[in-house]
Amino acid sequence: MLRLWQTERGDRNYIDTITRRRNWVSETTGDFIIRPKIASMSPFKCLSNLQVKTIVKSSRDAVKMVKGKVAEMMMNDRLGGLSVLDAEFSKTWEFKNNNVAVYSIQGRRDHMEDRFEVLTDITNKSHPSIFGIFDGHGGEAAADYVKAHLPEALRQQLQAFERERKESSQSYASILEQRIMAVDRDMLDKLSANHDEAGQEPGMIGGTTCLVALLSDRELTVANVGDSRGVLCDKDGNAVALSHDHKPYQLKERKRIKRAGGFISFNGSWRVQGILAMSRSLGDYPLKNLNVVIPDPDIVTFDLDKLQPEFMILASDGLWDAFSNEEAVRFVRERLDEPHYGAKSIVLQSFYRGCPDNITVMVVRFKSGGGGKGGAKSGE
Repeated sequence: MLRLWQTERGDRNYIDTITRRRNWVSETTGDFIIRPKIASMSPFKCLSNLQVKTIVKSSRDAVKMVKGKVAEMMMNDRLGGLSVLDAEFSKTWEFKNNNVAVYSIQGRRDHMEDRFEVLTDITNKSHPSIFGIFDGHGGEAAADYVKAHLPEALRQQLQAFERERKESSQSYASILEQRIMAVDRDMLDKLSANHDEAGQEPGMIGGTTCLVALLSDRELTVANVGDSRGVLCDKDGNAVALSHDHKPYQLKERKRIKRAGGFISFNGSWRVQGILAMSRSLGDYPLKNLNVVIPDPDIVTFDLDKLQPEFMILASDGLWDAFSNEEAVRFVRERLDEPHYGAKSIVLQSFYRGCPDNITVMVVRFKSGGGGKGGAKSGE
């Protein structure tokens, strides 16, 4: 029996794996897990405090890796030896073009409901680059609809705005808000019309998050509805939140839901009307008609000249179930030289940490500390 001493948080927990996996653990971690008392004994007594702390930190990282691999092994056993990649990565999308990379997996869910979009014009610069993450729930229909209609509508309106910018009173933020609200309204109207034609009453439909970033040479504008999230790495390596999740337990959201005559309840997580684990979304009839769930985006604009960012991460909540903003920035920053700028690595690490959800991560690198523009392509 192989026993690894877990130093994290000072508790004396053991992780046991069967002996036949011993070689894998030593080869994968490349580090020793050291009992604190042993550090004062030969041959470790000659080490400085800093060196010991470095070893302990490596030990913590190794423990996380082992936990993830053990979980994968247990899953393989449950699947009768079938590879996790074969069983649970059945739908995987990846995209790489210029300074943008995306990696997306179905993971442990029965269906793939994440969608993404990248639209740019690096030649003519007729509009700012458009990056979107759409995480569906209750089916993929809402995410598919928003992906098919919102980015293209944004592109057309932004191109018109750029041509008439001097005479226009609009801004990137106002255009984002208009188009997001419009696509939600159009989606619900289309659903109602389809049911009316069939002589049916509208039933419960799913919805989607909506995280969209507009990137120009000097400005980054981010709109968010739901719990997909964006974070930026500034020139000093600090994590700068680009959005904040819309959750029912937040005081502002809770008060709004109550004023609308709704309620929240706890069933594994806080849910609106006991159903939806986010307080804002696109779609989600009849919650939208009750006005307890709304499509209103939060929109923030950032000055790139001041931030001089290195990269930004846009991701569905599958990533944020496993990583904090700060940890995600550190993880990706150490892997920017990889083919997917760390997007693939952090997706797989989230999976091995036990994330049960679809996971989609987009990494956008900035050029020379300013706005960058990549190629145009999209996920299904």
